[in-house]
Amino acid sequence: MTTVQVVQAPRPIAGGTRFGWAVRNTLTICWRNLLAVLRIPEMLFFSTLQPVMFVLLFRYIFAGAIGAGGHVNYVNFLIPGIFVQTVCFGAVSTSIGLADDLQKGLIERFRALPMSRTAVLAGRTVADVCRNLFVVVIMLVVGIAVGFRPATYGPKFFLAILLMLLFAFALSWGFAYMGLIAPSAETAQVMAFPLLFPLTFASSVFVPVATMPSWLRGWAANQPVSQVAGAVRYLMLHAGPSGPQYPHYYEHNVVISFAWTLGFLLVLIPLAVRRFRRAI
Repeated sequence: MTTVQVVQAPRPIAGGTRFGWAVRNTLTICWRNLLAVLRIPEMLFFSTLQPVMFVLLFRYIFAGAIGAGGHVNYVNFLIPGIFVQTVCFGAVSTSIGLADDLQKGLIERFRALPMSRTAVLAGRTVADVCRNLFVVVIMLVVGIAVGFRPATYGPKFFLAILLMLLFAFALSWGFAYMGLIAPSAETAQVMAFPLLFPLTFASSVFVPVATMPSWLRGWAANQPVSQVAGAVRYLMLHAGPSGPQYPHYYEHNVVISFAWTLGFLLVLIPLAVRRFRRAI
């Protein structure tokens, strides 16, 4: 006679709601991923070193040949773009980390625990946002050291930081899906960068869109990374009607950037969660 074992989905612990249970699990996974970064400080160091090298390269080698237009020097144009590029590249860590966990069988161990399934993805993406915040703070210090002078330090400045982190969080869910379909961490990294490079380099991150060939301007001006870079420049450099600003960066860039972010979240979160449930 064959005995059929019925495995029930884990339930919230007594006294807690399903949402609260998922939040606690998410924070636990987030802390686990942050501890992994702290235990491998070389990973954090080199992930911070790359954007610093970009700053030094464009600030002291290319700045003399690149004009930004407007009333502010090139370094003020550059640093907000570097911020956006940094958080976009930082989001790739979600793809690599999930692929590595799958390869090592860690996801299978999580499956056997009484925990929320979504917390594995949410914890990873939230941890990467925390790491991105640390890198942005370091980049702000480096930027000020090389001559970056934002015109705002109040709510607009913090809204710019929030916008970048939310955008990186949205991208992380897309890279989470990529990490779940990749056979290894190395493959996940190789898959991510061909998609990320057109978004960051064919954009207004390093140069004004007006300097690009006419056939490229439509894409460069309207794609999400350019919109976020424009929004960050507006929020950090626009200090009112008489304050310094770059032409073509206005308040509507902020609205469009949040719309892109919301759209990515609505599409990419269900996509990643569905793939994760299939993977386990």
